[in-house]
Amino acid sequence: MATIVVKRPKLKWWEKLYLPALIGGIGVTIRHFVRTLTGRTKVTMQYPEEKWNDHLPEWYRGAPALVTDEQDRERCVACQLCEFICPPRAITITPEEIASDDKWAKVEKRPREFEIDMIRCIYCGLCEEVCPEQAIFLRQEYAITGTSRAEMVHDKKKLYEIGGKRVGLVNKWNALK
Repeated sequence: MATIVVKRPKLKWWEKLYLPALIGGIGVTIRHFVRTLTGRTKVTMQYPEEKWNDHLPEWYRGAPALVTDEQDRERCVACQLCEFICPPRAITITPEEIASDDKWAKVEKRPREFEIDMIRCIYCGLCEEVCPEQAIFLRQEYAITGTSRAEMVHDKKKLYEIGGKRVGLVNKWNALK
């Protein structure tokens, strides 16, 4: 294995003082300062009074939620793909069988328990991408608060409550073909 010798150029006396780099950095700081003072660039948003809702891009990934279909049936079939693909292991699913005589039975199992720990969730969107039934979606909500750890673990009831109803299928990948 050969050794590669990297020759470094000798610095001139003004480069050793780092004056060009310092002057450039101070120049950037002064430009930002002047833009902020003249009101051309808004840096701070007064959060409780001003919201980001108008400024959120459509691809913003907020907190995940479960959705129901047109007939208020659970779309989730407890395949557990979202649980297995979740990098921080924030999703926990306990499946149960559905009785064949149940009027809402369209598949053989559903989640008995479905929990997402919002503290552990990194909002990567892998759960939404992997779901074959389009049962889990990331919302456009960024204010997720709680006063205890227990409040930040959303159960199935809470996830369906905040997710709502989704009519039809979402053809999110058709635009990429």
